[in-house]
Amino acid sequence: MTELVQTPWATVGPFFHYALPVKGGETLVSDATQGERITIEGRVIDGDGAPVIDAMIEIWQANAAGRYHHPEDTQDKPLDPAFHGWGRTETDGDGRFAFQTIKPGAVPYSGNEWQAPHINVSVMGRGILKRLVTRIYFAGESANASDPVLSLVPPERRPTLIAGKDGAAYRFDIILQGPEETVFFEL
Repeated sequence: MTELVQTPWATVGPFFHYALPVKGGETLVSDATQGERITIEGRVIDGDGAPVIDAMIEIWQANAAGRYHHPEDTQDKPLDPAFHGWGRTETDGDGRFAFQTIKPGAVPYSGNEWQAPHINVSVMGRGILKRLVTRIYFAGESANASDPVLSLVPPERRPTLIAGKDGAAYRFDIILQGPEETVFFEL
C-alpha cells in the first residue's frame, strides 16, 4: 500500500510588489472627471488580525451617471471620457490601500430593478489561490435597502459590505477570515 504524504501547498505570489508596481494608492479621477470625488481607504486583515502587506486590490465601477466604461453597457446615459472606472493598487506595510475615485451612480440589475451605488472589488495575494470578489456599498445610501444583490446577504453580514464615512474618506476594511469576515461572492 502506498503511503499518503502531504504535498507542499503553493501560494500565489509574493510577486505583486515586483511585477505590478503601483505605489501610494490609485487615482481614477482627473480635473475633467464628472461626479462627487471620494476617497476609499482601508486595510486588508488576515484571520489573526494581522495586516496583509502584499495584497493587490482592484476596483471596477460605474461612472457618476451609473454607466460602465465597457462596450456591453449600452444604457442611454452619458459616458464620461475622463473616467475609465478601473483601478489597481497594492497594500502597504500596514495592509493599507486607498483609491481616489468618484461616487458611482445606480446601475440596472434585471427587469426594473436597480442596484445601489457600489464598487466591485477583487482581492489577490499570497495564499489566496483564487481571487476574492466583494463589493463596497456606501453608508446612508437609501437604495441599499432595495439592492437585489445586497438583499441576498444575511442582514447580520451586510455591514461587512458597507463603507462608513471616516472624516473626509470612506472606510472599508477587508477581513479575510474570522467572525467579522467580509462577504465574498462566487463568480
